[in-house]
Amino acid sequence: MSEALRVGVIGAGPWAHRVHAPGLAAHRGTRLAAVWARRPEAAEALAEAHGAEAVGSFEELLDSVDAVAFAVPPAVQAELAPRAARAGKHLVLEKPLADDPAGAEAIVEAVAGAGVAALMMLTRRFDPEVQRWLAGLPELGTLQGATGRWLAGGLLAGDYAASAWRQQDDGALIDAGPHAIDLLDAALGDIEEVHFADRGADGLWQLVFGHEGGTTSTLALSLRMPVQPSLVDFAVYGEHGCAPLTGRRTAARECYAQLLDNLLVMIREKRVDHPCGVHRGLHLQRVLADVLKAR
Repeated sequence: MSEALRVGVIGAGPWAHRVHAPGLAAHRGTRLAAVWARRPEAAEALAEAHGAEAVGSFEELLDSVDAVAFAVPPAVQAELAPRAARAGKHLVLEKPLADDPAGAEAIVEAVAGAGVAALMMLTRRFDPEVQRWLAGLPELGTLQGATGRWLAGGLLAGDYAASAWRQQDDGALIDAGPHAIDLLDAALGDIEEVHFADRGADGLWQLVFGHEGGTTSTLALSLRMPVQPSLVDFAVYGEHGCAPLTGRRTAARECYAQLLDNLLVMIREKRVDHPCGVHRGLHLQRVLADVLKAR
């Protein structure tokens, strides 16, 4: 592409301020062109900070961009993303893809029908550390299982403590769950069954998954755990030992730059398939629904 991809951001909350807007403005191949949010004053502040235009409606945003980046609750994304895809706009989508499998299926159908590029913001999958970890797993030989911990206090205080959809009873599962489940799934193969799911009164989830081929994984998950720094680690076990994923995490904005690199390649090569595309989002949505059924 000879010119920068014009991208509009929908939403003007903390994640849009921290990652989407600055990431799009800084990337050599993209330009933050427009911002639209339910609070006009928030959209104006975000747009002004990055030399973009605050627009008054979703339709106005679609008219002025080539792609749309979503930074909104799952139900809102489920409503707007199909419309953006049908308008021919490429998509950067947040997780979870929607608020239920039917909403996720509608997004997948719209993206497939329009032939646009679409990527999920599964942040750690665009982390070079994680990519090296996944690439090294064959050295373990036959894989036998995995464990994961995602324990943080993000819902106790800070920018996201006021987020209504995150503060619901299942907020930790819906917010951090897709990231953690995606890593276990990518390591061992598709999750086919939820063997056990429990959410304690303190908001701590304990989960056991069954993967294709018969391996199992366990996950402890909470966003109400008063630990600092957060405990986020994973380990895969195989016939030749253990491969832990610990240590430094690449900053979210650097991962976002990698996502944008991938999106631009997809657009240039007219490709629609990607390991973090909408079909991945639909699979994760179905796993979340199975967890809630099993609880």
